[in-house]
Order: sequence, then C-alpha cells, then structure tokens
Amino acid sequence: MEHNMILSASGWRRIFAKSGGEQDNTPEIGPENTVLAVLAAEVFADYVRNAVNQQTPVIACGMDARPTGPAISAAVIRTLLSKKIVVRYLGITAAPEIMAYAKKLDGFIYISASHNPVGHNGIKFGLNDGGVLNAAENAKLVESFTRKCADPQAMQKAAAVLNDCSTSDVDWVYAESSESKKDALSSYKSFIREVITSVRKPSEQDEIFAQIRKSAGKHPVGVVCDMNGSARSLSIDKEFFAENGIPFYAINDTAGDIVHEIIPEAENLVWCAKEMERLQAAGHTDAVLGYMPDCDGDRGNIVYWDEKNHKADILKAQEVFSLAVLAELSYADMLYGGSADYKPAVAVNCPTSMRIDEIAAVFGAKIYRAEVGEANVVNTARKARDAGFTVRICGEGSNGGNITYPSSVRDPLSTVFAVIKLMNIDGLYRTWCEKSGHAYRDDFTLTDVLGTLPVYTTTGVSEPRAVLHIRTTDHALLKGRFQKIFEAEWKSKLDTFSAKYGIVSYETVLTNGTTETRNAADFSKSGSGGLKIIFSDRKKNPCAFIWMRGSGTEPVFRIMCDVKSADAEEEKELLQWETDMLLKADN
Repeated sequence: MEHNMILSASGWRRIFAKSGGEQDNTPEIGPENTVLAVLAAEVFADYVRNAVNQQTPVIACGMDARPTGPAISAAVIRTLLSKKIVVRYLGITAAPEIMAYAKKLDGFIYISASHNPVGHNGIKFGLNDGGVLNAAENAKLVESFTRKCADPQAMQKAAAVLNDCSTSDVDWVYAESSESKKDALSSYKSFIREVITSVRKPSEQDEIFAQIRKSAGKHPVGVVCDMNGSARSLSIDKEFFAENGIPFYAINDTAGDIVHEIIPEAENLVWCAKEMERLQAAGHTDAVLGYMPDCDGDRGNIVYWDEKNHKADILKAQEVFSLAVLAELSYADMLYGGSADYKPAVAVNCPTSMRIDEIAAVFGAKIYRAEVGEANVVNTARKARDAGFTVRICGEGSNGGNITYPSSVRDPLSTVFAVIKLMNIDGLYRTWCEKSGHAYRDDFTLTDVLGTLPVYTTTGVSEPRAVLHIRTTDHALLKGRFQKIFEAEWKSKLDTFSAKYGIVSYETVLTNGTTETRNAADFSKSGSGGLKIIFSDRKKNPCAFIWMRGSGTEPVFRIMCDVKSADAEEEKELLQWETDMLLKADN
C-alpha cells in the first residue's frame, strides 16, 4: 500500500482526516490511516525492544489536541499491547511533558503534527534521552516501515495485530491513564525547574525562583497565553506561573478548541496581542509578556507590551530566539563565567539570522550550525558538549522558540522564563550592556532590551514568499542548475550589488545533518540539505545571506534572506532574485 507520509526525524506526517482535507476537523481517520498507524507502532515496538534489550519495555503514549488523535492513539495502543509493550497513556499531553516523563521509562510515541493544519497528524518516536530519535535511528524505522507498507498483505496483517490485543488490556491502559498523566505532570514540573535554573538541587532552584519573585516588584511581569486549544491547555503552565508569583491570563484554554491557525507566527499571534491590550485597558498593567504555543506545545513565540507606543507588539521568530540566546548566555556567564574551563557555544540551524553570531561574539561563544531539523540541532549541541563546550541554549532561530539544556526539545516555558530571568535576575541585562557597549539604566523595560538587539531584516518562515512549490524532486539536480544560473547572474549584478548594498564577495555553505561545509564549490553536494550563500562587504564582514532547502515535514521548498540592515528593500530584492533563479532552474 502507498503511505504518502513524510518520514522526517522530526516527525512522520500526513493528512489523517478521512476526507483528505487538511482543514477538516473530523475525528475519523478511515481504514487506510488506521493501518499506517498500526505499522508505524509495530515498527517502533520492535525497535525499542532491541534498543533497550528488554522483552517488555514501558512506553509512554500521548497526543496533541487534534481531533484525529484519539483514533490514531487507539490503533497505536492496541498495536503496542499486542507486541507485549507496557503502555502508559497520557491522553492529551504537551511534547515537552511526555518527553520529560519518558526519561523514567524506555521511550515514547507521540501523536502530533506540530504546527501543521488541523487535518494533519503524525507520529514522533523517542527513547528516554528526552528527545526524538536522531536521523540515523529514524532511518532504521523508515526502512522497516516502508518494507511493511510494500507487503501485499499489509492490510490483513495490520488487522491481525489489532485483533491480537485483548479488550481487558486496553481497558486497563485507559483506566490507568489519569494516574499516568499525573505522574507525567509531576515529572515535567521537576524537569522544567532544572532547565530554567540550570541547577539540580531543589533547594538551589528555590533560591533562583525566590530571586525572580523578589524582583517582580521592580519589573512586574504578568503572562498572557493564547492556548488555541493546544496540548498545553492540560499541562502545567497555569499552576507553574502561579507558584512563582507570576500572574497568568489564558484565553482559548479548552483542549481541542482550536479557534484559528495553529502555527505560532505573527499572523496568529494577533489574538494574544488583542487580549494583552484588553487587559492593559482594564487595568492589568502587569500583562506585559505573552505567548502562543503550537498544537503540541513545544514552541511558543512572543508578544510583549510596548510601553512607549502603548500597544502590544509581536516579535518575529528570529527576534524571539535572539532574545532567548541573549538571556541564556548572560545567565550562563553569571553561573560559569569565572571558571577557567568555561567555553560557551550555541548550536543553531543554518537559516538562523546572523544576529545570533553578533550576540554570541559579545559573550565569546562559538556558533555551531546544522541542517534544519530539531534533531540535527540537538545532536550538534551534543557534539559540541563532547568537545568541551558549554551549550546552554540551542535551537532553530528561523522557527522561534529555543531548546535550553538539559532539555532536548523546544519549550515555551523555557523561552518565557529566559525573558523573565533577564528582566528579574539582577545583573544579567547589565552584563549584556557592559559587554556590548549599550547604555544601561536600572528602570529598563523589555522595549529597552529589544532596542539593543543587532538590527537585521529577515524573511519570516511563514510568509507566502518564503515558500515555493518546486516540480524538480531531485534537489541536488535543482541546486546544480541553480549554481550555473547564480554564477552567471553574479557576474552581471556584482557592480549593482556593490554600489547599492556594499556586497563584493560570497561564500557557499552546505548543511547536511550535523555537518556544515564551508566554501563549497559544488552546490549540488547539499543534496536535500541546506544551501546558503553568504555575502560579504569590502571589509570581508558578512552582511547578508540567501538560503534554500526542501522541507522535511511538508511538500514545499523553503527560501529566505537575512540582511544586516533595517532596509526591507534589500531583503526583498535579494529574496526575489533567489526566487527568480530557482524558478528558472526548475524549468
């Protein structure tokens, strides 16, 4: 049978709604999708048994808040039970929550399509290291899954697997679900405290959170959250903020009540911004920071109160990540800066804005770049740690959100508390100002902090012009054609670009998995990975880049441009140039 699934390490995805409509909110998945769920669960059951060398591994199973989640969960649970796997079912659970819980088990299966439209769904696989399987391990599952799908008896064999599970075993899993969920929430809460503070002893964690509460009078912070019916509606957020003395205002907080598009980009953060403005007008002047998670609750981009213009403003994804990196590098400098063996580093994906390089340079931190994909960034950070670097934070700046060590997954609580620490732990913002040469004052606001970020103009990942529909399926071939067109165009446009933007040279960079290749001579060697062309000025300083890569989780080709300038016209011109050359290469 044909599966038509995108089988990325970041998640296996397709439209699971029975109708095939990506905006269809039906709970029905139909027989074909049921079989795919069975085969995927069967493949992982075999894999995890070998990986942990146990006959009866214990697996956490959960889902985000999509309507097709229960039907997929039912097929997955029955399959795991038929394969003699012990299942701890959490129902609706946030991705960071199930991954924290799985640390005490043998692994997890998480049913989610992250930020994709509501009719989509998928599956993420992981062991007990706190993240999804890396690309190499995922490839083993893909091979087995593809082979099972190609079996002419796939439908019949899947039906036999489902029938091989007793009803009483299934009933027991669902009956124990409430207790499993409580255990998961407790595990997540303990873990996120360590992530935020970077210390393991609860007493030391208490001291840091006490400092945040004590400083709340100086920089009062209330948090507004548009849950948009996501899995975070049933997670720890409300309780956790309250425990730490932070007012919390939530809207659309009924799990499954998805009221607008899922991806937490600017066009969907307007609901959070409007609620913040409503609260401010009603006298809740502490409502100064907001976030909106995606459906699985592992990413949350930021809204803040701009007191100078008296309105709620939406940060772009690259700005969110930059702010979190600034905060965490400053925090790490406070914790470890006096140590002789402290070598800071940050791991990011290839299209992360070069403003990160400038922020990192202020703290003497090395930048490691990987191909797009959370697993690639996490594994790049691990390699850096193995080389003796302290990687407090990593992430995909192009998508916003951040991964704060020891977590291996993005988490909006990590992002929000990075900002809260910067505002409310004495000395963090001062350190940044002193090192970067900005003026500091005690009564600073978040608007002041944002004003110190390096100025760049960057294409937003969800903008229509950042997504191309390319017919050429061989991306190595496409990039080889693009190279010939680019080299000819470069010669003809060099004088114009030099006069208008100061661009005089370029360097080609390829990213494949955790490997970055600088000064590449052959564009096609990037294959399905990332291709970036960095432009430099007369002083050999990077001043812009264009980037491209076919998506691993959606049937689209993504492009972007990053410019060291507030000049939006330069970004538009370079991106349009890239677009025109790619479309020509695709013909």
